[in-house]
Amino acid sequence: MRSANRFNVIDLIIKKREKGALTDQEITDLIEGYTIGDIPDYQISAFLMASYLNGMTDAEMMALTEAMLNSGDVLDLSDINKKKVDKHSTGGVGDKSSLPLAAIVASCGVCVPMISGRGLGHTGGTLDKLESIPGFSSQMTLAGYHRQLAEIGVVMMGQTRQIAPADRKMYALRDVTGTVEFIPFIAASIMSKKLAEGIDALVLDVKFGSGAFMEAEADARKMAETFVRIGDRFDTRTVALLTDMDQPLGRKVGNWPEVAESIECLRGEGPEDVTEVISALSAEMLVMGGVAESLEEGAEQVQDSIGSGRAFELFKEIVTRQGGDARVIEDPELMELKARTMNVVAPEDAASTIARIDGRVVGRSMNVLGAQRMTKEDDVDPLAGVTLLVAQGDEIPEDRVIARLQASTDEHFEATEQLFSTAFEYSESASAPSSRIVDRYSNGSWMNP
Repeated sequence: MRSANRFNVIDLIIKKREKGALTDQEITDLIEGYTIGDIPDYQISAFLMASYLNGMTDAEMMALTEAMLNSGDVLDLSDINKKKVDKHSTGGVGDKSSLPLAAIVASCGVCVPMISGRGLGHTGGTLDKLESIPGFSSQMTLAGYHRQLAEIGVVMMGQTRQIAPADRKMYALRDVTGTVEFIPFIAASIMSKKLAEGIDALVLDVKFGSGAFMEAEADARKMAETFVRIGDRFDTRTVALLTDMDQPLGRKVGNWPEVAESIECLRGEGPEDVTEVISALSAEMLVMGGVAESLEEGAEQVQDSIGSGRAFELFKEIVTRQGGDARVIEDPELMELKARTMNVVAPEDAASTIARIDGRVVGRSMNVLGAQRMTKEDDVDPLAGVTLLVAQGDEIPEDRVIARLQASTDEHFEATEQLFSTAFEYSESASAPSSRIVDRYSNGSWMNP
């Protein structure tokens, strides 16, 4: 590796400022120098902003991904004699699909090495949801990660310091320099971590709408295409599903509430929209993992895994292996009894039908309630969340109760309710929402362009 003093960082910054394209070696040198501390934050910040303003070529993005991937350990899981397939979601309000999906897919014979992140902003994170289970630990050594995968075929953990350390440093800078919402940076960040897991294939759930980070459908399509292009470049089969997150997914939002709804899904009792997304993503993973010949067969295996109870039992084993209390998985009421609750009532002058529930407003309300982080340093209340008692197209019930807030304390109920109630739009008639799965991108083409 070259030391940063063997090349002039300022020249590279000027080159990007003047809309030039850096070579693979220049990007490698830049990322290596920054990772080992030879290049200071202020110079990388200048590079980030120059790239954000002037764009990056595909070649630059691929080089950035590769440099970030190789900044730490790239795991070797070749001794595990199963296909390794992971799933990544770009995040959305109420999106708990990773929890049941991991157990479903692994119970069908595909290895699922899932390294997840925390929530920030108006959408939740998989790790925060898992850690709402008393005792559950998302931290483990790479040796422990490897051992659990070999023994039960699935692990759900957080990023370690050995995996893509350049991404960890750069993300913190992107967050404070206003350069987060840049597709080449987002794609390189996510794909470098996923490729470092040692996977054979990857399924992406790319979301758009008010409840997602990326609101515009066109931007989400561009993101999906970019993800798949990077996967193909690194010989990792990649498929992206485009999903509508204009409204919350499912009926429950919050950390423990979403675990509780995941348990409902594993018991075959989950909401229709969550079940749709889980089934579609799982079927893709089963085909890519070589245990199903078609998506239809994959969907049948998903139903068998749930109906037989295999997926539920494996989820309990994941929880137990990672230190969690499986009693609350068997009986979620043990957690619910600890929560304070407050009903949210529709206004007396509201029209009779729910026309829309704004996902972004629901997510922001959960920030106020304490279910999610405003900054990375914030603590979360694992019990905080909401159960939606109505969905788009439903008539307001006679008692006019449309949702139930819950938390460890009622301290933030009033402020939350004031914001949360504005998420609901009413009309005299409204249709139920259509399918959550909008499109599929693979091998350079969309199924429904």
